[in-house]
Amino acid sequence: QLQFVESGGGLVQPGGSLRLSCTASGFILNYYAIGWFRQAPGKEHEGVSCIYISDGSTYYADSVKGRFTISRDTTKNTVSLQMNNLKPEDAAVYYCDALVVVTMGGSIRNYWGLGTQVTVSS
Repeated sequence: QLQFVESGGGLVQPGGSLRLSCTASGFILNYYAIGWFRQAPGKEHEGVSCIYISDGSTYYADSVKGRFTISRDTTKNTVSLQMNNLKPEDAAVYYCDALVVVTMGGSIRNYWGLGTQVTVSS
């Protein structure tokens, strides 16, 4: 069964950095997009960043532009999110999220992991 597992969360002071990673286990026929969304307590979930596989273009939420960088390592089947200059409002559970096809002729399906907690506090 296909799973996405996030790692790299933790506690960091404002202005600090963290690098999140997401590793896929299981067979994937095709990726369409992969990225991250986050959810803070009492707030709607927010799309943070993603890579569109067809052309390699990237999306960043306005709130993280210039501070976060998404990257993908196809040899390791991972996607990472480098987060710099973290702010208290970045604190949330971060989830890896992907649109993939897992079987020949199958439909595009959305998978996401269990999340990793990011806390930004002094």
